[in-house]
Amino acid sequence: MEQHRLQWACRRGMLELDLILKDYLDNRAPTRDRAPTRGAPTDNFEELLGCTDAELADWLLTGVAAPENFKQIVNDIRKHANRII
Repeated sequence: MEQHRLQWACRRGMLELDLILKDYLDNRAPTRDRAPTRGAPTDNFEELLGCTDAELADWLLTGVAAPENFKQIVNDIRKHANRII
């Protein structure tokens, strides 16, 4: 997905999710234009953005365990978000 489309997909119905996802995309997420940050998961970010706001809020804000296919990316986003929260 192109960078501007990813930025648009990071805009959610909850300000908290907007801030966390946009900051992660800008500073950590791998994109076509930028190599993955050391230790960052290289897959599933685009797929994660297809999840509902309720699912993302549960996984990223309340600590509900994410499904197995999203555990690595969710944990990386949580760790990254700790620096901005």
